[in-house]
Parts: sequence; structure tokens; C-alpha cells
Amino acid sequence: MANATAKIVLSRSQDIPFNKLVLSQANVRKVKAGVSIADLAEDIANRTLLHGLPVRPRLDADGKETGIYEVAPGGRRYRALELLVKQKRLSRTAPIPCVVRTGGLGEEDSLAENLQRVALHPLDQFRTFQTLRDKGLSEEDIAARFFITPAVVKQRLRLASVSPKLLDLYAEDGMTLEMVMAFSVSNNHDHQEQVWASLTQPWQREPYHIRRALTAGSIPAHDKRAQFVGLDAYVAAGGPVMRDLFTPDDGGWLGDVPLLERLAASRLAKAAETVMEEGWKWMEVDTDFLYGHAAGQRRLRGEVIARTEQEEARYAALQDEYDRLAQEHDDDGEISEEVDQRLTAISGEIAVLEQRPVRYDPEEIARAGCYVSIGSDGLLRVERGYVRPEDEPRVEEPAAPEADPAEGGSDAEGARIPAVAHVAHTGGSVSQDPEPEDEGLKPLPERLVMELTAYRTLALRDALARDPDTAFIAALHVLCLQLFCHRSSNSCLQITARSPGFMAEPQGLADSIPAQSINARHANWGEQLPQDPHDLWDVLVGFDADSRAALFAHCVGQTVHAVQSSGEYGPESRHHADRLAAAVHLDMAAVGWAPTALNYLGRVTKARILEAVTEAKGEAAARQIDHLRKPDMAVQAELMLAGSNWLPALLRMPGQVMAAPEGETDPVKQPAADIEPENTVPVEDPQEVAQSIAAE
Repeated sequence: MANATAKIVLSRSQDIPFNKLVLSQANVRKVKAGVSIADLAEDIANRTLLHGLPVRPRLDADGKETGIYEVAPGGRRYRALELLVKQKRLSRTAPIPCVVRTGGLGEEDSLAENLQRVALHPLDQFRTFQTLRDKGLSEEDIAARFFITPAVVKQRLRLASVSPKLLDLYAEDGMTLEMVMAFSVSNNHDHQEQVWASLTQPWQREPYHIRRALTAGSIPAHDKRAQFVGLDAYVAAGGPVMRDLFTPDDGGWLGDVPLLERLAASRLAKAAETVMEEGWKWMEVDTDFLYGHAAGQRRLRGEVIARTEQEEARYAALQDEYDRLAQEHDDDGEISEEVDQRLTAISGEIAVLEQRPVRYDPEEIARAGCYVSIGSDGLLRVERGYVRPEDEPRVEEPAAPEADPAEGGSDAEGARIPAVAHVAHTGGSVSQDPEPEDEGLKPLPERLVMELTAYRTLALRDALARDPDTAFIAALHVLCLQLFCHRSSNSCLQITARSPGFMAEPQGLADSIPAQSINARHANWGEQLPQDPHDLWDVLVGFDADSRAALFAHCVGQTVHAVQSSGEYGPESRHHADRLAAAVHLDMAAVGWAPTALNYLGRVTKARILEAVTEAKGEAAARQIDHLRKPDMAVQAELMLAGSNWLPALLRMPGQVMAAPEGETDPVKQPAADIEPENTVPVEDPQEVAQSIAAE
């Protein structure tokens, strides 16, 4: 009869007083980095010891047990118990559950315990957190019990809320943790599953592409309409918000665009009613206006209301507090969240005190109007005091004084002309034909006036050409008349200055960097120039040379028209625009233009898209997208070209060549953000998430 299979005999368990335990040198864990003893001690204090300590009896020279036991595996648990003893939270003689080993080697036991351990799958942790939440524990309670931050608990609960079908795919290695993070942007399971079904190509399953697909058709929270309405008001009205807890999202995405637009329009209308009560003749209201919408209209110059004594005192106190806080915390290089919030609040209050109200003449208000819109910063923008040409008061020409027989008439400019005898040309001879004394002296004939002033004009041209300083002021004078006073009749120079509008205007042009710079500069000069055009010459003469040069450059810049269109813009003008761009070293990438599917890539052929990617990233990058449909190709190309400073030929510096840098990395991958944005919470790397779950 065959012998029965030998039965396995497990090591005996025994409670051993803690003071009889010592740490063995056979523990293979030598690297202590990242090993937290304090957290494990707190966990043992909360829920006692969950795993007994494997120990070996220490033997004397004769091989007999000494009553002391060495801990090889479980050294971290031993250190945690030791810390509790030192803190007098655990008795030195407290019985510790142990498993007594006698055979084999201590090093082998220590290595086996760590190698044979199977790490907990991250999904099991996410779902367990959800179970604890369902059983009544708050996010703060869960965080406290597992020694992590509430933000991390919030993140992992969000991952547990992804569609169960997608989580099952993740559990079966059908998708990565990064993909699950991307899908957590939306809380609509049907939408998540539809997006996953549409991602048929491997490149489409990149996390950033998943996020883009989930947020398509929504409005980012940093949009000026969203900032104007306010996230709280939008949510209170029933609007859904999608948030990404794992990457910077600038506040998330607002899913109900029609609701947002209705809320913005309603708030704008209420603001316009308040402004209209000031007595303006007309009002135009829109979320945005085209660039140059007020061209050709005179801007009223109101009286800025000075701060009161109380406001001045408050302003000075705020400035002092800001400077003190900034100096105190600038030395140590660290600013607490509380101090940072205070500095932000002070800055906002200072800004309010600096933006002074303006008082206008009631008669001028009655003929002027306002534009009410949303500024690029999401705040209400009210542009007050624009007078349309048809609303300008009629200027009555002063009546010419009656001719004095003793003094003669007047020239075309109103200057008196001395009385002279009538001169007639007869056959080359000159004869005087005196007027009858009873009729008096008549004004000079118009023909003669024209001839005399023609000679004067020619002499004035010559004299002005010999006086560059006066010529410069004269040209500047007429430019300012037309661009600031919207009048040209006050100058004898035949120079026309106009700031042409745009027949085709790209979206967001009014909020672009150049537009904001021009508007600020124009408003600054407008404050320094007089309202009465008759005073303009004297003001310009009073400016120093540098100020006149800066004002002249601004005025000349306003006249540039380099928009290319059929039948309007010839090759000579295009060549001159290129020369100007080269002279001023114009860099369109530096002023904020970047290729997107909206402004370029989605509006050109596939060949143009591939040309752009090839120039910026190389042929290998272009081959990655050459098989895509044009809409997908445009989206992918936008991601590839982000930060590359690539420009189409029309926007490049003359002679500029776009070449892909050598050693270009994978263009599809986007670099991870180095900083944490406002309103987002940090998250570990996906591998670190799994490792932290597996750690003891």
C-alpha cells in the first residue's frame, strides 16, 4: 500500500511580549526611502495589528533558545510597534501575535514575504473607497483613516464613478489607468461609452484625445462669457460642469452652451439698462464687438472724479499693507495660501479705487452713446461717450466781415487784402482802371486770389521743406486731427489718414495682444490731446521731441492696410508690407498667433496640413496622421504644432524658413504639466497610484 501524502505542518502561532522581540539583520529591506513608520503606527493604533510578525527564536552558543525572538520579515511593523511603545501608547510587555519559524533562513523568509505579495489592483481600491463612502464615511474620514489627503480620495472616488463597462475593460487590461483618468472628466456613462466606441484607432485613445472628445461642444470655464456669468450662477441655473481632477482644466467645461449664452445676454441687458439711465442717446449691447467698431466716432472727454479723503486714506493703507506683506514673504521665498489670498484681495480693492468714474457734460451725453459688452477678462466693459458723425453739432462758419472800402477785401484764408487799383491785362500792356469812387473798392477777384495764394502755396512748400522740424509737426498735426478729432478741414496739408476696417475679421481679433496694445496706447494719447482741434497745434509744439516721435509712430501705424484681397491689394503694396515687417522685426508667433483647427488647419487642404506638420515636426510626424480624415487630421496637427511657433508663409518674416528641429521626440505625446493650476488637485503618476496601493 502506497504511503499517504505527507501533510503540511504550518509554523505555530504564539503571543510574545514586545520586549522579547528584536529586529533581525536578516531583513532584506535595506532601502528606507519612502517607507513611512509613523503612518503605519497610527494605522495599528486605529485598527490594531492586522498581520502577525514572523519570528525566529534566538539561540545561544549551545543552540538553546534564549527567550528572545528575532523579527526578519515585518521589520516595518516592528518599527511601528516600537514607536507606539516610545509614545507610551503601547505597553512594553504587550503580547504581539507572532508566527514562530524554525527551519530555513531568515533572509529567505524576508525576501519571500515581499516577492510573493500580490499588489492590490487600483480598481479594487477605488471601488472600496466608494463602498466606504456609501456606508457613511465622508471623504475626510476616509482620508484620515488611510493617511492620504481628501483630494486624493476625491480623485479615486471620481475614478470609481466611470462607466462600469469601461472599468471592467480596465480590470481586464483593455485600457490604461491614464485612459480611465481621462474618461472621468464626464459623469455621463452613455457619453463615455459612445466616445470609447468611436475611438477605433490606437492614436485616438491617447488621454488628451479622449478628453477633447468628451468636452467637444462645451465651453471652457476660462471663456469670458463663463467668467462674466460666474460658475455659481450657471450651476444654480441648472448648468452641468465637467471637471478634470487629474490635469489642469482651468476650472472645467460648461456643457449647456445655450443656457450660458442666455444668462450672459440677460446680465448684459440689465447692465445696459443701468448705463442707459445715465441719459445716453443710444446704446449697443453684445457679448463682443468687432475690432474698430467705433471708428470714425468722436470720443467724449469727461472729467475724472478724484478720490475722496476717505478713499485716499484707504488707498494709501492698502498700498502700505501690500508692500509690507510682499516684502516680508519675498525674503523667505514662500507665500502661504492665506497671505496669497490677502494679496489678491488687496490688489482687487486697489484696482477698484484706481478706476475712477468720469463725469460728462449733460449736453454731450444727450448726443452720444455707449457700447456694452464683455471684456477679455470676463468683466463688464462699458465704452461710454461715442458721438456719431451725424450727431455732431453743426459748426456755423463765422460770417465774413463786410469789406471796408479803405482796406480792400480778404483772401481765401480770411486775411485782409490792402486796397489796390484794379489791374487789367490788355494786349500785354498794363493799365489801371480805377473804380468809381461812389461804388467803393470791391474784393479781389477769385481768379486773382487763387493766383496769389498759388504762389504763396509754392513758397510755403519750399519753406517747409527747408524746416524738417516744422514739417514733422505739420504732418503730425493733420494725422492727429483725423485720427483723434475726426476732422481734416483744420489743416492745409493734403494728407489723408484713416484706419481701415476689416471685411473679414478672425474670431477674437478685438481681444488679441496687438488690439489691446493699440487700444491702450490710443486711449493714453487721447487723454493728452485737447478736445478743441484749434488747440492741437500749440499742444503738439509743447511736446518734447520723443513724445512727438512716439505719437507720430502711433498715428502712422494706424494707417497700415496690409489685408490681401482680390482687386484691392496689388503686388507693390504686398512688397511694401513685407519691407515694413522686416524693418520692425515682426514675429507673429510672439504676438500670440498659433495654428489651430479653427483659424487655419481646418480651413486648408490636407496637403497644407501635412506641409505644416512636416516643416515643424518632420516627415515622421506627418506620416503619423497622413491617413486620417481631414477633421481628425486638423485636430491632431493642432496638438502637434502647439508651442512650435510654426507660421504659414503669409505670416512669416520675409525669407524666414520653417525647419523641424533635430532629434524631435514623439509629437503625439504631450508633455506633462510642471505646475498645478488653480482649482485643481494634485494626483500621483498612474504607476505611483498602483504602487501606493500595493505598499504595506
